[in-house]
Amino acid sequence: MSDRTMTAAETPIAGTPETGSPHVDAGDAGYRKDLKSRHINMIAIGGAIGTGLFLGAGGRMANAGPSLFIVYALCGVFAFFVVRALGELVLYRPSSGAFVSYAREFMGEKGAYTAGWLYFLNWSTTAVADITAAATYAHFWSMFSDIPQWVLALIALAVVLAANLISVKYFGEMEFWFAIIKVAALVIFMLVGIYLVATQHEIGGHTPGLATITDNGGIFPNGMMPMLLLIQGVVFAYASVELCGVAAGETENPEKIMPKAINSIMWRVGLFYVGSVVLLALLLPYTAYSGDQSPFVTVFNKLGIPGGADAMNLVVLTAALSSLNSGLYSTGRILRSMSLSGSAPKFTGVMNKGGVPYGGILLTAGFGVAGVFLNYVMPGEAFELVLNFASIGIIGTWGMIMLCSLLFWHRSKDGRVTRPGYRLPWAPYTQLITLVFLASVLVLMWMDGGISRTTVNLVPVIALALVGGWFVVRGKVRKIAAGWTQD
Repeated sequence: MSDRTMTAAETPIAGTPETGSPHVDAGDAGYRKDLKSRHINMIAIGGAIGTGLFLGAGGRMANAGPSLFIVYALCGVFAFFVVRALGELVLYRPSSGAFVSYAREFMGEKGAYTAGWLYFLNWSTTAVADITAAATYAHFWSMFSDIPQWVLALIALAVVLAANLISVKYFGEMEFWFAIIKVAALVIFMLVGIYLVATQHEIGGHTPGLATITDNGGIFPNGMMPMLLLIQGVVFAYASVELCGVAAGETENPEKIMPKAINSIMWRVGLFYVGSVVLLALLLPYTAYSGDQSPFVTVFNKLGIPGGADAMNLVVLTAALSSLNSGLYSTGRILRSMSLSGSAPKFTGVMNKGGVPYGGILLTAGFGVAGVFLNYVMPGEAFELVLNFASIGIIGTWGMIMLCSLLFWHRSKDGRVTRPGYRLPWAPYTQLITLVFLASVLVLMWMDGGISRTTVNLVPVIALALVGGWFVVRGKVRKIAAGWTQD
């Protein structure tokens, strides 16, 4: 099958890789380069700080204890490898289709189709997790406690959807301020936490310090296995790191902006994720935390500072809305790239006057509405259920990014492409080790039992659905790839 795809206007989509001609994706046309350096930098920060830390860390701390910081550090390293690999591809060729566009270039339309729908699985289920988290946070305040969780979830979805449909500039501004709020809150928490540990100030009847860990079972109070079984949930915490790669297609001078933004992710992970979890373990016994409340809210609640818990709860609510905003943004761009090649519904490729691919955004929001129904049927289990399915999508997406990176490396050795100066270090071993890690996460999910095992058991069903979907769209994909106009 030819690697050339055409738009309705006969615009070249993909150069033929065998001849070395440049690959061009029609999905990149029509966007406005309205994202500035400050937007990309804060999107990179926001992608590394989200619901998985602000809400998920509480339940994970309760299960694994202080050893949670090891899991965050380990997963953070692999998250950095993934985004660094994507960054190299972005500098080779910026695209709003991101890894879907790269999969199309290096693996053909089947690869692009698989990468795109796995990413959609990730974010459509993550959208459900985000609106569930937002509703859970809102119930912290008594004024919302009598409002059903599904109603609050619907309100959250409606507000973020409306803002996302206006223009990419509004998205960038929202993410900029969302990220500012999250970073400021974590900095304040860490400064307060360090002060409390240094002064041995009591918190809820407990004296913070190393004794909080050593007197409550040590770093591994429940053994090593609970820590390992949490890896899939922590992978979910890093699910948005690839967002800056998608946003690169709508920014000026990505070759200058992207390396700085991506390189900063590593120290942010170390400071905000690992540092925050270590402080949480020093401030209160791990048994004081739960999955029903953000661990940061727990600390401020027990500290008794007037308004402190309310302010932190507002911050974590912001984090959930930020993640939802990012998911709607990125899936809209990915689905448009797929639509113009025939592997996604035609309506997901349409744009409004503001350069927003609203068709794809609305499709993702539609799954969010299904999440509202899930919150109505099973409000207690909704977050955990969708988190597991989102993890499958994340593992698949990261795997496709590393496969694209590996194929890119191989083509560079053949002289068919030229790697940019900004590169993934230690290739190809980095890609191979990351792929092994991602496969091991699936094994750990199966070993965890319960919903996690059920999710892994459904992987063949997901694979069959992808195969069946390909047979449905392949005729249209081949017509477009052969240079025919879309119907």
